[in-house]
Amino acid sequence: MSESLPRGEVEGPHAPRAAEPAPGDGTQLDPAAGPPPDSGLAIVSDSLPPVGVYGAPRPAVPQRLPLTPRFRGCGSGAGAGVGADAASPTGFRRLPDWLKVKLPGTGEYAGTKALLRRLSLHTVCEEARCPNLGHCWERGTATIMILGELCTRRCGFCAVAPGKPNGYVDWDEPRRVGEAVAEMGLRHTVITSVARDDLTDGGSTIFARVIREIRKHSDTVIEVLIPDFRGHAQDLQRVIDARPEVINHNIETVERLHPVVRPSARYARSLDLLRQVQQSGAPIKVKSGIMLGLGEQQNEVIQTLRDLVAHGCELLTIGQYLRPTPQHLPVIEYVRPETFRWWGEQARALGFESVASGPLVRSSFHADELAGTVRPGERSKTG
Repeated sequence: MSESLPRGEVEGPHAPRAAEPAPGDGTQLDPAAGPPPDSGLAIVSDSLPPVGVYGAPRPAVPQRLPLTPRFRGCGSGAGAGVGADAASPTGFRRLPDWLKVKLPGTGEYAGTKALLRRLSLHTVCEEARCPNLGHCWERGTATIMILGELCTRRCGFCAVAPGKPNGYVDWDEPRRVGEAVAEMGLRHTVITSVARDDLTDGGSTIFARVIREIRKHSDTVIEVLIPDFRGHAQDLQRVIDARPEVINHNIETVERLHPVVRPSARYARSLDLLRQVQQSGAPIKVKSGIMLGLGEQQNEVIQTLRDLVAHGCELLTIGQYLRPTPQHLPVIEYVRPETFRWWGEQARALGFESVASGPLVRSSFHADELAGTVRPGERSKTG
């Protein structure tokens, strides 16, 4: 990405991709005994299950380890070398004009930043180095990222720092998120998270508590961008039962590129998640997103869009992949704006209810407009 793009607080050492724990290796906490000292765990309310941690007992201290290249494929060798020679010696291609954005600082930017800092909340805007940070914060909106700043996965495209959270959970976070949403006066709120494969519930309990805490303070429309919970249906159901208005889970790329772009995820698993939401009977919109520029072919993108529609997806975002660091997957192609417009037309023709397609479109970019909460150009805040 260019020097003009905002950079989040992700400097310093990072962790390699954590091994996926085997089902059944977790230990459930005894509600009567309470959490062990300095464990970072807590027993939640009687209506929610206790949360355990996979692996041997250890201090609940999040840990980052050195960053390593992400473009050599997964452990099986699938996808190895995809795009590895496509970048310049500096690791980046020059950005075309349509991808250059202004530096942030006007409108409600300062107030949004101050509020998030005061409540010690993370945003995906910063951690993922989103090019739209300035635009969204100036509107007084932000996508809050819960469950910490370290992800247990190591996707080839993502700037969020990977690491070992070691079971740490900030149980006061839902209260602070609810307070922030109320103070920001948002008509549409987007909550996302890192992947937490170290937790036996995948972080779904915190998602549910955040949704309920927001409901106490605001009548905002709630959209959650969730991980795949490693395919555990009961964890997804916990989020569904909390009744957000929109559940988003990004397919990210075509099936062929999954082993290198999303080595810890599975294409079919993500589609199954979307179908479970759609078949739940809950009044929840189903949303997903895909990146272009990673080497996908036109017929593969069309097939992915058809798969999403067949699995109940109603809302769709299509955006350009931008390389966060030289350690991440190179950009194979900068897709032109008119091509994104064409893809938007194709997606709508295939049956999507609403589509946002453009070079700078991201999962949460103008999510309020895509979901129909506000009309294009209408203010996204109350008051």
